[in-house]
Amino acid sequence: MAGRLDGLTVAFLAADGVEQVEYVEPRKALEAEGASVHLLSPGTDPIQAMNGDIEPADTFTPDKAVGSVDGADYDALVLPGGTVNPDKLRVDDGAVSFVRDFVASGKPVGAICHGPWTLVEADVVRGRTLTSFPSLTTDIRNAGGHRVDEEVVVDSGLVTSRNPGDLDVFCSTLVDVFAGARRH
Repeated sequence: MAGRLDGLTVAFLAADGVEQVEYVEPRKALEAEGASVHLLSPGTDPIQAMNGDIEPADTFTPDKAVGSVDGADYDALVLPGGTVNPDKLRVDDGAVSFVRDFVASGKPVGAICHGPWTLVEADVVRGRTLTSFPSLTTDIRNAGGHRVDEEVVVDSGLVTSRNPGDLDVFCSTLVDVFAGARRH
């Protein structure tokens, strides 16, 4: 049976401190629908995932360093959360440039929990409505965006959710939005 995302290649961008469930569950949902997934990171050394930001979880080996790839090779992008992960990404010029260029391309992007911090750093939330972990409210507002407290928000191909409790709706919405983007 063909998946709704057959033939799509999705980039996940993460660094040390990624919230494991926010990486693993969306990846599983996208792969279950046929997407090919690549894990990108500032480097190629294994990254340490976390549970609840404080308990070490599994390590994951990136497929490629974000500075060595072209966004044109990907159909969609996912930015998982965890507090430390996006904090590391937003100080990496290659990661920030990749995100900025990817959003500018008009392709769909998903971000959950603290993931929108990288979007803020890339200056791509201006004029958009999104959701996130509550502590990002001021950052999003200062970057010209509007944060709302909802399970999932879709704004022109940008899919955002607040926390791991929203993963079911976040994952199903990612599949819907990514599948819809294929037609355009």
